[in-house]
Amino acid sequence: MSARGRIFLGLALVFLLGLGWSVLRIIEDLEHRYRESAEELLVDTAQLVAALAAIDIREGRIQTDRLRLAIPSLRLQRFEARIFEAVKRDVNLRIYLTDAAGIVVYDSQGLHEGEDFKHWRDVRLTLQGQYGARTSRDVPEDAASSVMYVAAPVVWNGAIVGVASVGKPTSSYLPFIEAARRDILAGGASAGLAVVLSGMAVAIWMVRPFGLVTEYLRLFRNRERTGLPRLGRSALGMLGAAYDEMRDALAGRDYVGEYVQALTHELKSPLSAIRGAAEILAEDPPPERRARFLANIQAESARIQNLVERLLELAGLEKRRRLAELARIELAPLIHDTLDSLAPIAAGRRVGFRHDLPDARPVNGDRFLLQRALANLLQNAVEFSPEAGVVEVSIQGSQRHYEIHIRDQGPGVPDFAEKRVFERFYSLPRPATGRKSTGLGLSFVREIADLHHGAVELRNHPDGGALAVLKLPRAR
Repeated sequence: MSARGRIFLGLALVFLLGLGWSVLRIIEDLEHRYRESAEELLVDTAQLVAALAAIDIREGRIQTDRLRLAIPSLRLQRFEARIFEAVKRDVNLRIYLTDAAGIVVYDSQGLHEGEDFKHWRDVRLTLQGQYGARTSRDVPEDAASSVMYVAAPVVWNGAIVGVASVGKPTSSYLPFIEAARRDILAGGASAGLAVVLSGMAVAIWMVRPFGLVTEYLRLFRNRERTGLPRLGRSALGMLGAAYDEMRDALAGRDYVGEYVQALTHELKSPLSAIRGAAEILAEDPPPERRARFLANIQAESARIQNLVERLLELAGLEKRRRLAELARIELAPLIHDTLDSLAPIAAGRRVGFRHDLPDARPVNGDRFLLQRALANLLQNAVEFSPEAGVVEVSIQGSQRHYEIHIRDQGPGVPDFAEKRVFERFYSLPRPATGRKSTGLGLSFVREIADLHHGAVELRNHPDGGALAVLKLPRAR
């Protein structure tokens, strides 16, 4: 076998083994991830059922009349929901309520009313004020009969007076798992083919320079006149192009899958809130409650729209490998413009800016993107500042870089969040409102810093508050 063939075979084997290992790991982990998603959704549903049950409490006792009317009607509903390749035609949730002693007062299946359920983990832990969940089999010998239950406390006058537990058969999401497995295997096969083709290109363009050098040495040995073979720029250029093709082929499907999974996870909470509010509105509540739930629907809808827009913006930025055009930008005017654009937000919280911005601090970059990065960091500082606080902005320099320091007077970064603040969708609650953002702002800043061959970090300042540092190379 020729040297070219051996190089190609070696590269193909390495890539295919790595790809195969990755696909197998994803398939093995698939059911576990679906269980996590299903449990998260059951938590929301259990909390909603518990809240509804608390509304119907009379003299400390849970009333079940509405559930007894609603659940049979729900099961008689006929629909056909096409969820990708799977089709759902019925509601397979199970619901039971217990009193404070763990005695079942309502069972949607009509099998266990009057029974003592406090020996079950979901009921026992919930009555103790802890998170309660369990997975049990209807038929002990049949693993396919497993049902996942998640419980929530029914609270009345500050005390736990019962438990609402919601169950879902694990068999209900098996069609989704099988469909996902088929898609992953098909994607792995496609990526494998792309790897083989890309590996062939790499092998050809890696071996060609060695062949040219060998031919040059042969001619030199025979004393034939010839010029130095041209292999540097062309060979390296083709090698870089082949690498980019392989990276895109391998990462493309995982990239899309990761975004879909992350977006789905983030949309569950607002969608559950909208659905819960809609169900309550369908019961024709009093005007003041109707207005409150309508406001909830509007707020959660705006949250979904903001999340999608920010995610699309971040995805577009992540696909850029380099900046098309670089301009010479002075940092002080750029920061002043950004501070002016954020003045209304800062004024709304009575937060002031204090800055030390020396002139002649140039960098090369994209002005629009750098202003977006600064706006994200400054807005975070304003939102985490106390009322009437001050955000300090300064520029510090070294031999090769300039550092933009933005310090607030807020609570700082908790220890548990220090390593996660730049993760997509990770966000901390704002002190003033208790609400979280989309969790995409700092990820956006990090991508902009990477495109400019810089860096960004967020840490606690020794004198209190958080300190964000955006590091950018000096203009040459």
